[in-house]
Amino acid sequence: MSFLKNHLFGVEAFFESSLVLTFAVPKEELAELIPECLELDLFKDKWAFIAMATVQTKNLRPKGFPNFLGNDFFLIGYRVFVRYTNAKGKKLRGLYILKSETNKKKMAFMGNIFTHYNYTATDINQIKKEDVTEIYSKKSNFKIVIKETIGAIDLPKSSPFDNWKEARRFAGPLPFTFTYNEKSKEVLIIEGVRKNWKPKPVNITAYDISFLEDLKLEKSVLANAFKIENVPYYWKKGVVELWK
Repeated sequence: MSFLKNHLFGVEAFFESSLVLTFAVPKEELAELIPECLELDLFKDKWAFIAMATVQTKNLRPKGFPNFLGNDFFLIGYRVFVRYTNAKGKKLRGLYILKSETNKKKMAFMGNIFTHYNYTATDINQIKKEDVTEIYSKKSNFKIVIKETIGAIDLPKSSPFDNWKEARRFAGPLPFTFTYNEKSKEVLIIEGVRKNWKPKPVNITAYDISFLEDLKLEKSVLANAFKIENVPYYWKKGVVELWK
């Protein structure tokens, strides 16, 4: 029944909010995390990127179904920025999935039937006090602190980017998501379509993310952080093709 995981139908949702933290890592450290069919999406031929995205979704459901059949979930994804050359020779920018989390066991169960996103269920909490918001999980052992800032926001001090325009190219999510079956040499390509996509820089004052620490990335640095709100989004039916 593994064919069910190949995103056999379109899915749509409304993103109430999404926060994406992107970390720059020397390319040598991320090379072993992606399959042979993909290449790292690099900046200045030195930096590769891994992102943690937190998304509050509303009315997630098969595309075309009415809103009342949808469900609301909080989703977290860990992705590597990659490039893929498809069977027609077209180069695609996208993300390779490492791990996905959600606050609902129902979403984890259904997600693992119909996708290769490797969902696990966890606690996801948000606390807002005046101009500070904390997103954290005790089970997954992460914490992110965001401070609302009036006026211009500086890039993280360790960022390899010179300005927010450069940083925006690696803000995610990118148009495509890829998974790979090493035995069959099949690549699954999922295209996302969005509206009202206007990323706004945010000020991250502290973070501690256990999953990234477990990867033993010795020289990772926070490269950028963006937030988007009120975005209609849908994923097209998956496309499967043989690699080479």
